Amino acid sequence: MTELEYQNLACALSALTVFRGVLKQPPMEALLRYLRNTEGERTGMELYGAFVYALAEDDYSLSAFLKRAVLTDENACARAAARRKGREIEISSALRDNMNAELQLFSRLTRLTPEDLCTPPTYQGYIPKFENEPVDFASAYAVHLTNIRRVGYGIFASATMFRVDDGGSIVPIRTADAVTQDRFVGYDEQRGQVFENTRALMQGKRAANILLYGDAGTGKSSTVKAVANYYAKEGLRLIELRKDQLFALPRVMGAISDNPLKFIVFIDDLSFNSNDDSFSMLKAALEGSAAAKAENAVIYATSNRRHIIKESFSDRDAGDDVHRRDTMQELVSLSDRFGLTVYFPRPGKAEYLEIVRTRARRAGLKIERPELEQRAEAFALARGSRSPRAAEQFITQLKAE
Repeated sequence: MTELEYQNLACALSALTVFRGVLKQPPMEALLRYLRNTEGERTGMELYGAFVYALAEDDYSLSAFLKRAVLTDENACARAAARRKGREIEISSALRDNMNAELQLFSRLTRLTPEDLCTPPTYQGYIPKFENEPVDFASAYAVHLTNIRRVGYGIFASATMFRVDDGGSIVPIRTADAVTQDRFVGYDEQRGQVFENTRALMQGKRAANILLYGDAGTGKSSTVKAVANYYAKEGLRLIELRKDQLFALPRVMGAISDNPLKFIVFIDDLSFNSNDDSFSMLKAALEGSAAAKAENAVIYATSNRRHIIKESFSDRDAGDDVHRRDTMQELVSLSDRFGLTVYFPRPGKAEYLEIVRTRARRAGLKIERPELEQRAEAFALARGSRSPRAAEQFITQLKAE
């Protein structure tokens, strides 16, 4: 490329309007710094190396980066597509022209080679490489807009599961649990209720908030994650909140309320102390407060306790609260505000051994049934309880032998 071509490409990228958010991505920032370089060959090589390094997250592929950045960008066209009621997207002619021109520019970038971008006049050493494959972004983005109610836009197009960081921002979970429903053994009725309720949400029907409670290791959290994975391709996302982050619940609901996707707000291992006022945020959402609940979201919480407020005998002392009975009733009844409660009991011996036998068969373990059951029972007793988690840990131990 000539110096003039560098300048023209830098100007074209700098003038992005629809996909201006793409300019904030590290590879694009590095590319622009390289194209704008006027400090000579040495600085140019340093900036070029920084650009290639910025592509590491996408396996050093410029085209892969551009597809990820463009197809997840939150912009006016994506929002209009999500709002559309008919087949046509209602946007101005200026917005459409800008979008088409910028998509052509991105397609042009996917045809560049390392030699096109880096041609130092005197340097004779190794030129860092990057991958690139031609992409027709006009066609790819048209398909994306057609399916946007399933694939989403912005950050929610980048992953299936998310968490809230300490600053209150929603961020993707890059190593999310990929558990699927075919992994489970037993508890079919309980999981069926959760899947049926989620299916209603996906179909735009009335869906309940769910409290999944019961003994530890019975698969409550895994059930919620399996549901999220099952419906992900249909447009379901999961956002996990810690109990101490409930203050962020209204903000999370506000961030997703206008999104075409459906959401599970997931609170794992939920419990409160009687003097813990953070439950008021959850209470408002469960009761349907307009400020705390989004129509396209449900709240799924897990707990080892049916009554998720920890109450001591001292709490029953009226003290200075003349309406203590009403106060305690409000605390204890919080779990009743969930529209659906699903109980996951600890399995009995027969159910536990059936889980062990099924998992052993799936794992291809060749061990006689009497020995398998004897060792499985000893394993559970050593850990203090029988549970699906204990069965899974036992099978993992056998596979490692």
